[in-house]
Amino acid sequence: MPAIPVRVEEVRDAKALRRFIHLPEHLPGQRPNRVPPVWADEHAFHDPRRNDVLKACDHVRFLAWQGDRCTGRIMGIIHRGHNQAHGERTARFYQLDMIDDRAVGAALLAAVEQWARGHGMQRIIGPFGLSDKDPQGAQVEGFEHLPVIATPTNPEFLPGHIEACGYTKFSDAVSYRTPIPEALPPVYARIAGRLASTAEFRIVPIHSRRTLKPWVVPVLRLVNETYGDLLGFTPLTPEEMKKLAAQYMPVLDPELVKVLVDREDRPVAFVVAMPDMSEGLRKAKGRLFPFGFIHVLRSMRRSKQLDLLLGAVQPHLQGRGLTCLLANELLGTARRRGFTHMDSHLILETNTRMCAEVERLGGKVWKRYRVYGKVLASTPQAGV
Repeated sequence: MPAIPVRVEEVRDAKALRRFIHLPEHLPGQRPNRVPPVWADEHAFHDPRRNDVLKACDHVRFLAWQGDRCTGRIMGIIHRGHNQAHGERTARFYQLDMIDDRAVGAALLAAVEQWARGHGMQRIIGPFGLSDKDPQGAQVEGFEHLPVIATPTNPEFLPGHIEACGYTKFSDAVSYRTPIPEALPPVYARIAGRLASTAEFRIVPIHSRRTLKPWVVPVLRLVNETYGDLLGFTPLTPEEMKKLAAQYMPVLDPELVKVLVDREDRPVAFVVAMPDMSEGLRKAKGRLFPFGFIHVLRSMRRSKQLDLLLGAVQPHLQGRGLTCLLANELLGTARRRGFTHMDSHLILETNTRMCAEVERLGGKVWKRYRVYGKVLASTPQAGV
């Protein structure tokens, strides 16, 4: 039976955009333990009226068709601000979802590459969104484990189709599974005890959303100060900070947010964790209303897995043992609450200090994610 030709069409109207956003719900052959996104968040991501970063970027969306079947999608992004700040001419591809058909992947990637060359770009990387806060990379290992919030949930065949189009490893990130120990390693306990006995730093007592709320924006400012070297990081604007606070405040557990301040009550380190909600999102099918949120909340109450979301230490205080004090506080709470293990979320494999920190706590890599890259050759002139 001859292969069905692939045609690629740009998304140009609201109907096509809705098809683009929800296409992963309808594609056959996806991984059996796929975790859908929160669809309301996906619509907000694609709306420049609600997403200032999207509004500031050049972007394009394509759908692949075979006959009257829509069989794939891809988004192209050019983050002008990031390129200017880093002296790059780099495009990104994102939200590549497709059936298991190499011709579909090749047609979608070719469309984005042509678009990027037309905008003067010299390189393309992906999957990578508007910033490091979007799910980044394609998962390449650990498919048997359930994806967690804000991480890729692609099928096993996707990396092979990307590589077949000439893409090679650009950057890898790993996720660790770390047991909740009965007690911290002795060196951790000793350092945490020493720091706790001084007046230089203290843990902020947070037991309710009312006591948590004043710390959200200061903590996000600390993110801006510490995440500058991460792949694709762009500083959060005050408006983005407010939006992130509003998005996550309803599901954050105040007891699982640990903030360390100095003598002037300035945040110098923090860690944010939450009970895993993946099974709840699967049951809710990514729709929180009218009743999906019940599945999410129920799964968070029952989960024995703690998901780390964010953490940072002021650069000039790194190496002082502040992570030991945070670990002591967080793991103590997790142990009392009955959690058995943690998912570290994505850590760049080049972040050797953080990888070593997790490994000292007994963490083992259980998932791996890859951002691919490709040099974009200039478009040949006719007759050349």
